[in-house]
Amino acid sequence: MKYLLTYLKGMAMGAADVVPGVSGGTIAFITGILDTLLDSIRRINPSLIKVVREQGVKGAFNHINGPFLVCVFGGILTSIFSLSKLISYLLINHPIPVWSFFFGLILISVVHMLKQVKSFSVIRIMLFALGVLFAWGITMLNPISLEMTYLNIFIGGSIAICAMLLPGISGSFILLLLGLYPPVLAAAKNFDIAVLAVFATGCIFGLLTFSHLLSALLRKFHDATLIFLTGLMLGTLGKIWPWKEVISWRENSAGEQVPLLEQNLSPMHFEQVTGQAAHISWAVAALIAGILLVWGMEKIAECNAGSDTDKPKLNKES
Repeated sequence: MKYLLTYLKGMAMGAADVVPGVSGGTIAFITGILDTLLDSIRRINPSLIKVVREQGVKGAFNHINGPFLVCVFGGILTSIFSLSKLISYLLINHPIPVWSFFFGLILISVVHMLKQVKSFSVIRIMLFALGVLFAWGITMLNPISLEMTYLNIFIGGSIAICAMLLPGISGSFILLLLGLYPPVLAAAKNFDIAVLAVFATGCIFGLLTFSHLLSALLRKFHDATLIFLTGLMLGTLGKIWPWKEVISWRENSAGEQVPLLEQNLSPMHFEQVTGQAAHISWAVAALIAGILLVWGMEKIAECNAGSDTDKPKLNKES
């Protein structure tokens, strides 16, 4: 049962990672598995060779909390391959409810994360503001168009996976900024093994390097790191505001016209400018659903707080 729950958490992370502007790291944090995930990943290092020699493959697998990692990444991959088409369809045909759902999810997640901070100080408030400004600045950047080469796909994967580990920074949005989101999503839809293999290699490289840094920061400067990450989350809310006007368009890898630059509008102004319905009732319902989902996951995490459901039984050596 515990592995099924971890697998479902991985699926939730994967579903979030498919959406530009939403972070799988946010889901990992609010479901209570981010620390365990980082600690497990950082144990995949050269010292693992010694563990293999002394304890065998099975011992090494347990050393890195292998069952947990298999469940998490199995869930992520399941969502990416099974939900990419559905989420793409919903974003095109029902964007307002989808963005409203994630807006509510991230909004309540900010509250959830701030509750984890034990104390506030001037420096921590400044870190929070810095996180907000940094994330907001990233969302204001104009996408570029990198050439579709295996090297760029590798680099994009390395950068995106770092963003995916951070609550608040969307790996999908980083790919979008680099101009690599459409080809990577198309590769996932069409099972382009070559592109996916290069992208996965880049992700593994970024994962193994960045996880050490983030894990160390959370261990040594937990509250300061946490409040900065919370600022990152709050700063991305402008990107996923449901009502937008498209200012310019771009052609994706399938030859379709998709939004390039957008500006946020109020629901009433949206109807006047675009001539489309604002779907306020649907938006409110979706926003509440996002809030209730996080609230429910928070309650589940509290119930499991005293158990070792997702805690690896690891040795102290790294």
